[in-house]
Amino acid sequence: MKDEDIQQDTELYESKEADFQDLEFVESTEDGEVLPTKDVAKRLREEIKTLRKEKEEYLTGWQRAKADYVNLQKELDLARINISIISKEKMVEKLLPALDSFEMAFLNKEHWEKIDKDWQNGITSIYQQLILGLSNAGIEKINEANVAFDTNIHQSINIVDTSDESKDHTVEKVLQVGYRIGERVIRPAKVSIYEYKK
Repeated sequence: MKDEDIQQDTELYESKEADFQDLEFVESTEDGEVLPTKDVAKRLREEIKTLRKEKEEYLTGWQRAKADYVNLQKELDLARINISIISKEKMVEKLLPALDSFEMAFLNKEHWEKIDKDWQNGITSIYQQLILGLSNAGIEKINEANVAFDTNIHQSINIVDTSDESKDHTVEKVLQVGYRIGERVIRPAKVSIYEYKK
C-alpha cells in the first residue's frame, strides 16, 4: 500500500468520524416513534439501578478476593515460619549424637584431664562454635540446674531426697542437655530432681 493510499484512507476515516459526532440519538419505540421523556427517564432509572447492582456485586467480589488474598498471604507466612522451625529441628536432631558426645567428654573429668591442654582447648573451641551457631539460629540449650522442674522442658530420670523444703521439685542436676526453638522443645533435658522428705 502506498503512502498516498494510507493518507486518503486516514482522511476518509476522520471525515466519517466527524459526521457521526454531529448525530444525535433519540430514544424511540420499535415503530420508530420518539419515546416520551417520562419513559426515557424510567428506562434510564432502571439501567442505573441495574448498573448499581452490578457495581455492588463486583465491589463485593473484589473485596472478598482481596480478603482471601490477605488471608492466603498470612497462611503462607505461617507456613514459611513452620517450615523454617521444622528444618532447624531436623538439623538439631541430626546433630544431637555429636552434641551428646561433647557433653559426655566434658563430664568425664578423669579422662578429660589426661588429654593434652591444646587438644582440650581445640575441642572446647569447636564445641563453643557449634553452640554459638545453634544459638544464632534460635536454638537454645536446656541445661540449668536449681530451677523449678517443668514437665514441658524436663524429663525426670532420678529423684534425690532433700530435707530443704525450698528445693522440692527443683532440678538437682542435668543428666542430658535438652534443646528447644523458642517454646517448641526438640528434646527435653533429662534431669534428677529434688523431692522434699520430712
